[in-house]
Amino acid sequence: MITYRELTPADVHQLKEIDRSEHIELIYEMDNDQLVEIKMDHECPNWDDDLLREMEERFIYELEKGGMAVGAFAGDILVGFGVLAHKPRGVRQDQLQVDLMYVSRQYRRQGIGTQLLDRLSEEARSRGAAALYISSTETRSAVSFYQSNGSHLSKEIDEELFNKEPKDIHMKIKL
Repeated sequence: MITYRELTPADVHQLKEIDRSEHIELIYEMDNDQLVEIKMDHECPNWDDDLLREMEERFIYELEKGGMAVGAFAGDILVGFGVLAHKPRGVRQDQLQVDLMYVSRQYRRQGIGTQLLDRLSEEARSRGAAALYISSTETRSAVSFYQSNGSHLSKEIDEELFNKEPKDIHMKIKL
């Protein structure tokens, strides 16, 4: 049984429980506002120390600045989490970003990511957001997940997020 609860900065030590690894067979690139498929055969490993530290820092930063996080638990083990960033985005400043979203490898395709995204959407709505902004990793699994949850390619690209991760696929979910 999976349970969900809001996470606090004190929960940061549990991020290491997430197995982010996956086999990547396909990625996307943007070309003239269209997704272009590129075949891959790559095993993305679990966290290394540097990546884990970066995720922990982003997690704490967002929560301390007023963002919000939700975790999915199998017993006491964190098997998924999502972070809603604090900073309004978009020309109208009416979008909030899904900053981090991970579900452990063995728990994927069970609806956990959708439950996390639904909870982040509810929080974003309660804060007056009209949309979620997503700067997604370019893997088929990530892009397909967001598309199956109502996202579409964003015509308006957030320059700050693009400059941080130019290969990401930028999408929005209307709330």
